[in-house]
Amino acid sequence: MRSADLFRARFGGAPDGVWLAPGRANLMGEHTDYNDGYVLPFALGQNIAAAAARRTGRRLALCSRQQPTAAVEIALDGLAPGQVTGWAAYPAGVAWELEQAGYQVPGARIAIDSDVPAGAGLSSSAALECATALALTELAGLAVSRPELAAIARRAENEFVGVPSGIMDQSASLLCQPGHALLLDCRSLESSQVPFDPAAAGAGLLLINTRAKHDLSDGEYGRRRAECEEAARRLGIPSLRSLTNLADVDRLTDPVLRRRARHVVADNQRVLDVVGLLSSPSAAVADTYHDIGRLLTQAHLSLRDDFEVSWPEADATVEAALAAGAFGARMIGGGFGGSVLALVPAAFGGPVRDAVTGAFAQRSWTAPEFLDAAPSASAHRVALQLVRLRPTGGSSAGA
Repeated sequence: MRSADLFRARFGGAPDGVWLAPGRANLMGEHTDYNDGYVLPFALGQNIAAAAARRTGRRLALCSRQQPTAAVEIALDGLAPGQVTGWAAYPAGVAWELEQAGYQVPGARIAIDSDVPAGAGLSSSAALECATALALTELAGLAVSRPELAAIARRAENEFVGVPSGIMDQSASLLCQPGHALLLDCRSLESSQVPFDPAAAGAGLLLINTRAKHDLSDGEYGRRRAECEEAARRLGIPSLRSLTNLADVDRLTDPVLRRRARHVVADNQRVLDVVGLLSSPSAAVADTYHDIGRLLTQAHLSLRDDFEVSWPEADATVEAALAAGAFGARMIGGGFGGSVLALVPAAFGGPVRDAVTGAFAQRSWTAPEFLDAAPSASAHRVALQLVRLRPTGGSSAGA
């Protein structure tokens, strides 16, 4: 276990345990979570690992294999937003928010390793938060439910780090089950497991990291959220989730706000449509995945044209994947960089990879990275001898 090896090298001795938390891909429902809408993510097989042990005193020592020169030691007493920056703000924020919620956080040493590519729209930041949250609570012997941990990790990202994200990423990392997608109602926080097995229908999921890095703290993500809140205010509703009819969007006279609201309303419906397809008796039939692919592509066009969060590499990836035989494809994550999710017939994985690689080469872009995606397990503690993270070369333990 590389995180355990790092722990021994940096701190001496063995960790008390190792906790894994996965990145996520979102099958459908982008920018709907902070609008109290529906999302349908699934956990990835790529994880962030936290090897941790208690220590005496009220201090948190952090190190990361991906940030070898950025070891950090933090005093838990007096910890407040703004005191910690960079990758360490995420685990520090979790410790701070646990204490804000009334839980006593122990002093600890934590070594981080990751095979979730950072900046790829796969929620490496939430995975880091969730691995830390599990480690700290289990080291302290605290019984905290998974939904509450997700809420604590989300508040850490919002209030300590300063990224106005929704609840989806942390919920996916902590609640997903293998072979399922998670239907999450972000208003009620009710969730259910939706069977999701593309391989049974002769299909596959391909994650394509365009290597155009995104940064949700750069302002554009927050601007989109503010636009949605303003649209809801002008319509006199608590959130855009309250809209179920696209015709209601036309009451907005501002064309930008109208486009933003149209995407949210349409994407909420697409989530429910995909759930309906996956829940049907014919869910293992290839035609079902053809229909899901069509919805994926519709979502991408909506994110590109109405929400305006796509980027050139994503648009070229979707175009090339569809031309090579993909059922459908769309950008995932907050936007302005990151990854594309392509749903492909099993026999078309190679041609899609070749087509996308060729499209990038024609434009003299850095070659994309391809990851096979399979709905995987949520965050959990692991035996030290059982887990080896995959080296990715470019991942970092951070947002």
